[in-house]
Amino acid sequence: MYRFANRGEVWRAPAGGARSRPRGHVDGRVGPGRGPRAGAEAGGRGSEAARLGHPRRRGGTMEACVRRQRLRRPARWALMAVLLADLLALSDTLAVMSVDLGSESMKVAIVKPGVPMEIVLNKESRRKTPVTVTLKENERFFGDSAASMAIKNPKATLRYFQQLLGKQEDNPHVALYRVRFPEHELGFDPQRQTVYFQISPQLQFSPEEVLGMVLNYSRSLAEDFAEQPIKDAVITVPAFFNQAERRAVLQAAHMAGLKVLQLINDNTATALSYGVFRRKDINTTAQNIMFYDMGSGSTVCTIVTYQTVKTKEAGMQPQLQIRGVGFDRTLGGLEMELRLREHLAGLFNEQRKGQRAKDVRENPRAMAKLLREANRLKTVLSANVDHMAQIEGLMDDVDFKAKVTRVEFEELCTDLFERVPGPVEQALQSAEMNLDEIEQVILVGGATRVPKVQEVLLKAVRKEELGKNINADEAAAMGAVYQAAALSKAFKVKPFVVRDAVIYPILVEFTREVEEEPGVHSLKHNKRVLFSRMGPYPQRKVITFNRYSHDFNFHINYGDLSFLGPEDLRVFGSQNLTTVKLKGVGESFQKYPDYESKGIKAHFHLDESGVLSLVRVESVFETLVEDGPEEESTLTKLGNTISSLFGGGTTSDTKENGTDTVQEEEESPAQGSKDEPGEQAELKEEAEAPAEDTSQPSPPEPKGDAAPEREQATDKENGEKSEAQKPSEKGETGSEGISPAPEEEKKQNLARKQRMVEEIGVELVVLDLPDLSEDELARSAQKLQDLTVRDLEKQEREKAANSLEAFIFETQDKLYQPEYQEVSTEEQREEISGRLSAASTWLEDEGFGATTVMLKEKLAELRKLCQALFFRVEERKKWPERLSALDNLLNHSSMFLKGARLIPEMDQIFTEVEMTTLEKVINETWAWKNTTMAEQAKLPATERPVLLSKDIEAKMMALDREVQYLLNKAKFTKPRPRPKDKNGTRAEPPLNASDHGEKVIRPPGQTEDAQPISEPEKATRSERADSEPLELKGAGAESEQKEQPTEQKRTVKNDEL
Repeated sequence: MYRFANRGEVWRAPAGGARSRPRGHVDGRVGPGRGPRAGAEAGGRGSEAARLGHPRRRGGTMEACVRRQRLRRPARWALMAVLLADLLALSDTLAVMSVDLGSESMKVAIVKPGVPMEIVLNKESRRKTPVTVTLKENERFFGDSAASMAIKNPKATLRYFQQLLGKQEDNPHVALYRVRFPEHELGFDPQRQTVYFQISPQLQFSPEEVLGMVLNYSRSLAEDFAEQPIKDAVITVPAFFNQAERRAVLQAAHMAGLKVLQLINDNTATALSYGVFRRKDINTTAQNIMFYDMGSGSTVCTIVTYQTVKTKEAGMQPQLQIRGVGFDRTLGGLEMELRLREHLAGLFNEQRKGQRAKDVRENPRAMAKLLREANRLKTVLSANVDHMAQIEGLMDDVDFKAKVTRVEFEELCTDLFERVPGPVEQALQSAEMNLDEIEQVILVGGATRVPKVQEVLLKAVRKEELGKNINADEAAAMGAVYQAAALSKAFKVKPFVVRDAVIYPILVEFTREVEEEPGVHSLKHNKRVLFSRMGPYPQRKVITFNRYSHDFNFHINYGDLSFLGPEDLRVFGSQNLTTVKLKGVGESFQKYPDYESKGIKAHFHLDESGVLSLVRVESVFETLVEDGPEEESTLTKLGNTISSLFGGGTTSDTKENGTDTVQEEEESPAQGSKDEPGEQAELKEEAEAPAEDTSQPSPPEPKGDAAPEREQATDKENGEKSEAQKPSEKGETGSEGISPAPEEEKKQNLARKQRMVEEIGVELVVLDLPDLSEDELARSAQKLQDLTVRDLEKQEREKAANSLEAFIFETQDKLYQPEYQEVSTEEQREEISGRLSAASTWLEDEGFGATTVMLKEKLAELRKLCQALFFRVEERKKWPERLSALDNLLNHSSMFLKGARLIPEMDQIFTEVEMTTLEKVINETWAWKNTTMAEQAKLPATERPVLLSKDIEAKMMALDREVQYLLNKAKFTKPRPRPKDKNGTRAEPPLNASDHGEKVIRPPGQTEDAQPISEPEKATRSERADSEPLELKGAGAESEQKEQPTEQKRTVKNDEL
């Protein structure tokens, strides 16, 4: 993607020794192409150095120019260095990644320059990695290594821990986890009311920390695959995750040092992957597709509408909109495997019933083996009607073997299969659609491969067949990495509009005092829906409280959750999100007593990750101020005129081009505002209009004064910001296409609105699940970093120990090989063998406690001892090949020189200096070879050789350079001109030829019938030497050549090449 131009490259000889000189190369010898002009060209014609080397003095101006150039030069180089450093730094961090975080396994994908959307292979070269972590006192294991450790150490191996994220200790899922995995000890955190894993008295980790380890491991896999550091990532989460669960994932990513571009719902990522690869099939006609995703831990059914929409930036683009979502948090392949495990445990106990053996369920290792076999059995039964389950040494060295049929498996999971249609019904109900509107049902997730699941689902959706035209395992990862590339600034992808939907509605509740009768006051509880169910996000909204003049509180809670069942509501947790306490409302009213209050405005943002945040709260005041028309400067008038010409000053254009939109709701009854019904109707229409969108859809701009509020709130240090610093909206609106009457406009501009914005203090009380504090996050991140450093140090030490051990064994074996015995004496071999034996003994006795530095020093000492021996052996191995190549080169060079000297003088293209130089190099090389080989023959094999392979290569490079230079010269040399054409007439020179003609001597064997060749151009035309050679033609060729352009008739002399 990024490539530097060849301008300014340094010319170097090829690695093989052939040196092809560029045109105009100067080496101190006289000959064609080596004159002063060629030297000037080699130095750079018109270069700055040449200009400054021969200045033309004009009263000292040239010296001043030189000084200025010298001053500017360091600044130029500094600027170029900074730009180059920034570009290199940017190119090192261009890659982005996605993590499809499943319950059982994860898939990692990357995008980097030259590698579009590729699944990352782990260290075992597999495309998916188990989400499993084994934690010991001094080491950690991830992926397949950790999965294998689950049999040996099940207590320290953590799996399926995602269902504990964002859950308090009294949550039903925590109790369910204890039942499923009784080997894990869960501690209680009284501060957050959550649980953590107690591995040992010294080791304890929260679910967020364990997930952070997994994310850090996924990043290491991606970096090894991409061969560059990666920090930006998009992570998939289940669509049913609430606010507490999403914040927990973000905290885990923060501990891992990842920059999360977005938390994308896995169903949305799957739908995006499906649409990206079928964008040609998407048109203005809406297509409703249902995705049924049954994974290991849960099931999600999603209804997606595909169609093309008109966007502001890119015109008509495809769009996906989430219309309906249904889910079951516990329906998945894991529950089926647990049923099978329980069945196999019962069969094993029956086989040992009369032996007074312990229950296999009390042995964690045996249950881990049974769970692994149940996983394999479920996969096999999806394609076979029966299979034999067998485990060697299940418990007490007793083997287990039993036959399980598919019918038995289906009977075990009967109640689970009855729950398969549930998510479909929920999705249809939330989308307010029926099955006839669904065009296709596509299967996603590994558990959908169970035949009974497909059978029940096919009856529920009443379709002829189920769609299997998508990669059920990798679709979410591919969609997430496409979104990562779209969000990254380093890549440009084709736009694909994504409109995700809010699963759980969010509302604002507050209480205010009302006077029902004179003297009778009561409290009235109000609810305002902030983000409705199945409404699009990301989105910003503003709620205005008009009837408060003192400090007050309001609450942010979940809305109507009646679509959840009783059990799902218990799992959901707290329905209260946050209590917001405002401070400074009364002081703001006292600060502006003469201003009219426009209410207390609270700005909310539901971002791309589905996480709600309160951006700011501010008190807004307005008043009318008098402003004479003469205060408007000429520059302001000119700016307003230019704005009106380009349509940038109108309110409508401001809304269309705005990138950070805000929707505004005034305090009003839930059914609509009695005070301002027009504004409420307009807001509702804006919220539902999907006509124009972008790849990151956001709601439309607000009416009235909501748009400039964000700009005014940026200057909070002074506590206020006047609207007089920018043109009023009314003035901008009236400037479009209409020239106002001068006198009327001046009268209207005498009184204008001035807005003052005062920041209100906010105190947030989190009610669902307290977030980790900054100090706790920093401690957890440092904790994970220390574990990573420890793992890297351990790997480095193991690598050093393995290298030392391998060197000892290999060297001891080499000492008995003939080629090593030939170049060493008995004493030398005994010394080396003794040192190797001592190092081996030290490694066995003290090596376990040795540090990495000690191991590397020991290896370096042994290598230094054996260096001379290895050098002699390697040199003797290289001699035959190098000497043979040298002989071949000498023979070919001699033959080439002999042939060059046989060329007749009139056709000779090589100078005597060049041929003499080549002959000298050939003779010197022959002499060096004979002398060196004679000296080497006198030396014993145990001494350091004088015939070195590097010297042979140097001689070959010097000789080959000379030959290649002459070959290149012959390759580019044009044949000499001939005097006559076949009619016997002498060819006339070109129009721009020299007045001094050259005598043309015909080569031997050439007849007079040869066609004439135009005389080449003078050396003054050397810069135009790349033209095509002239064609040889018959009679009339001369007149045709005159009619051709001059550039096509020019050729070049030999000495200009």
